Amino acid sequence: MKFCWCTLHVKDLERSLKFYQEIVGLTINRRFEARPGINICFLGEGETQVELIEDKHIIIPKNQDHFSLGFEVDCLDRMLEFVQKQGINIESGPFQPNPNTKFFYVLDPDNYKIQFVERKNH
Repeated sequence: MKFCWCTLHVKDLERSLKFYQEIVGLTINRRFEARPGINICFLGEGETQVELIEDKHIIIPKNQDHFSLGFEVDCLDRMLEFVQKQGINIESGPFQPNPNTKFFYVLDPDNYKIQFVERKNH
């Protein structure tokens, strides 16, 4: 068994696509309208993808506090500087729980926590 994707329900697909493409660096794998009012987009080139669903019939909770997606970066300091230049607030961190790992969180347009992590010696 392998993990295929994680689904996020979003209010505005275009706004979310901009974030995941320009900030996270994911590319669109496929995109389609499932039925009127429901648009789906899969992002990412690897084995695991992010699925964004814009469904005009669903109310998305404001508090996504107990969920996060993590993305590995080569240099956390550069990523921190990049997101700040893009006008994105740091939600929390940076943290360094051990000498080989450091990370911080931002919020995506729908308040999902996005973690950027730098790992050494893995």
